[in-house]
Amino acid sequence: MLRQPLLRRVARAAQPSSAAASLRPHIQHRTLLSKRSFRQTGTRAVENLNLRNIAQSSADYHRNKQIFLSCGIVAGIVSFIYVSYRIVLEIKNNPIKADAGPSNPLSDPHAPNRKIIIHDDQGREIVPTGHSVVPSFPRIISLPSFTGPLEATEPRTTGTLTTSASPETEYTLVGLGTRTVTFIGISVYVVGFYVATADIASLQSALVKKVNPIATTLVPGERDQLRTELLDPTEGAKLWDELLSNGIPARTAFRVIPVRDTDFHHLRDGFVNAIKARGPNLSGKGVDDEEFGEAMRQFRSVFNRGKVPKAKELILNRDDKGHLSIAFDGGKKAGGRQLIGVVPDERVSRALWLNYLGGKQVASEPARQSIVEGIMEFVERPVGTVASMVVPLAR
Repeated sequence: MLRQPLLRRVARAAQPSSAAASLRPHIQHRTLLSKRSFRQTGTRAVENLNLRNIAQSSADYHRNKQIFLSCGIVAGIVSFIYVSYRIVLEIKNNPIKADAGPSNPLSDPHAPNRKIIIHDDQGREIVPTGHSVVPSFPRIISLPSFTGPLEATEPRTTGTLTTSASPETEYTLVGLGTRTVTFIGISVYVVGFYVATADIASLQSALVKKVNPIATTLVPGERDQLRTELLDPTEGAKLWDELLSNGIPARTAFRVIPVRDTDFHHLRDGFVNAIKARGPNLSGKGVDDEEFGEAMRQFRSVFNRGKVPKAKELILNRDDKGHLSIAFDGGKKAGGRQLIGVVPDERVSRALWLNYLGGKQVASEPARQSIVEGIMEFVERPVGTVASMVVPLAR
């Protein structure tokens, strides 16, 4: 009799309470997946998994990861090639300056952007250009006083255009640079600006008096003022226009050396466009008269010729009257340097000179920068002393 109540109490204790039983169907089990779908089957929670969606998500993840890694590899390779190219280009454009020393009176190894004067295997003074096709320019060149007919309509044979019997004139390199086109900087030619050595003093004096009327040389602060004015698009063009219209310096030349095969028509188009752009801004007499139009026809006719191989010399020479003489050196087989035409109107040469020396857009910005630094070398010395330093070095 005593065992039956005891057994009933044990049975009741083993049965779950009604409250616990009511909570059991709502218990959910955690899984490793972030999205969970459950359905109830009786009193047990069952997880619904879409295996196809899971497989697709995994495939998308791995594909995107592979694409991202591939893009990173390509970007790294491109960056490496670009940096290597820039380093090589910088080395070419800035050759080692150990060859330039204090013994060169026009070379200051401690000043940036100054031209570096070295000697070739024959002992001649040359200036590196930084370009592999045209590696250097001579520091000193000699040009005759060109004469010839004032028009050249057809290619001439050797001897048709002659030079005077007067001795050649010595010219000193002021600055040089490479002309490039398009946004990727395709090189067209290397150009150097030369001034007759005997005319350097007049250029010195005019530039020094422009800054300080009572000085014979400029101190660093005054040189900075002149440099800023020469590099200014408006003031620089105005200053060079004034100098050239007054015949200062009297005799100058641009030496143009193509770095790739081209032709006279291509060079002519570039020169004509430059003259047209600068012509309306020239001081003094305008460029709308018939005389200037005839001068431009003469200029175009000079370039009615054929090919211009790379590394061949084209000389644009401006004399003390502003006459433009054009000479071309096609090599020994072609007879060497020959005069191919003369344009007498000084406005043509002045507009063409301004295309390199001053304005908002010049034919070669590196050339203008180099020319300005060459001018700084002149004005930092007493007037008349640069020519005396140059002449002994050229002998």
